[in-house]
Amino acid sequence: MTAQLTPDELHSGGYDTVIVTAPDMSGRLLGKRLTPRKLQELAEPGIAISTCVFGWDINQDIGLEVPYAGWHTGWRDILMRPDMATLRPAAWLDRTAVVMADLYEPETGELVAVAPRTILRRQLDAMAAAGRTAAVGTELEFFLYRENYDALRTGGYHTMTPSTLMHADYTVQQVNGWEHFFQPLRDALDRSGLDVELSQGEWGLGQWEINLTYGDAMDMADRHVLFKLAVRDCAARAGMSATFMPKPVADQVGSSCHIHLSMTDTGGSPIFYDAAADHFVSRSLRGAVAGILQHAPAFMTFYAPTINSYRRTNSEEFAGHGATWGYDNRTVSCRILGEHPGSVRAEWRVPGADVNPYLAIAALLASASAGIDEGLEPPGMHGGDAYRLDADRSAIERFPTTLDESARLLSASPFALDALGADVVEQYVLAALWEAKVYSHAVTDWEKARYFEFI
Repeated sequence: MTAQLTPDELHSGGYDTVIVTAPDMSGRLLGKRLTPRKLQELAEPGIAISTCVFGWDINQDIGLEVPYAGWHTGWRDILMRPDMATLRPAAWLDRTAVVMADLYEPETGELVAVAPRTILRRQLDAMAAAGRTAAVGTELEFFLYRENYDALRTGGYHTMTPSTLMHADYTVQQVNGWEHFFQPLRDALDRSGLDVELSQGEWGLGQWEINLTYGDAMDMADRHVLFKLAVRDCAARAGMSATFMPKPVADQVGSSCHIHLSMTDTGGSPIFYDAAADHFVSRSLRGAVAGILQHAPAFMTFYAPTINSYRRTNSEEFAGHGATWGYDNRTVSCRILGEHPGSVRAEWRVPGADVNPYLAIAALLASASAGIDEGLEPPGMHGGDAYRLDADRSAIERFPTTLDESARLLSASPFALDALGADVVEQYVLAALWEAKVYSHAVTDWEKARYFEFI
């Protein structure tokens, strides 16, 4: 399914606004709006945008110090050049189209190295050079609350009324009551070419899941970030709010972003399937799993990029558990699924809904490719409850449990430096350490509730 627009269709289709956009370090979309006429005029030279988008944190506070952008560079400009193959309706908005852009250095004409789309593009190029192509799917969960964003912010997020007040995982009746919101949302997503596969209520109070059909890795990442934008926009228009925080409420289950990965060779044949092997797991898939598990500690910054990420990954809530894998097992970190050539795949269960898909997919592809190329062998499959594996804390390799620990492992990883480049690693390590530093200075509601009267 596609809803891509040609420039002629853009001019004749009643559109009066085009959003030119690209993901920032957190996967949030940045950009500018212009008319269809101006898009045609400015597409080739590019649209200037400040490098501040790579020099501030998620709250747009300019305290982050990185070599790429800052006072020392004069906050110079970079250029957004629309990837016209991604031009599509933004059907959840009125008479609006949207196009993804790549970011370029104005002096050299080269892609901005630290830009998420560039990072993923270079991994896809490396895969192509090795004779492989990836298909990817990202499964996103989110929470929908009855208050709007302004009400929650001004109220300090203390009163958040979930859209469902009882567990509604897979149920029909409770979900039917919210079709006034989800039916037009699914329709708008489909008319935008985001290709909805299915939707359902989830177990958490107010938690939902909408899956997009898997596909090309870059296209999947683009649709992922547009999906999040559309959900938030539609929630706001309905007077509500949606969050992709992995753990918005302490006593509720977290929201995941399971990433499904399969690969084909140059002839289009699946390389993860072996009809003669147990569970059809080919040697290439075993190598991919081994690479993913081996390099997961170094790439945890990309799989769990925020402080809140670790509220989920440190729980026993189906967020994976160290270097474990198994067939159709939701307690492991890497779950194998499928029973025929086109369906056998790895499901990476560690990332939460806050993940930047470009970075997480790039890390996953680099790790899986290395495992295949080096002929790595994973640990034994686990068929039971993986959370019971390490009662003595030594049975499995654990993944980092905090953002600053993850950042330091990324910084020290020769594999990450080689696969991504020193400039990319430094940029994202410093951003993660800054986020951890900001958090370390905060006084939380938990601290006040626990200590205010008693010490």
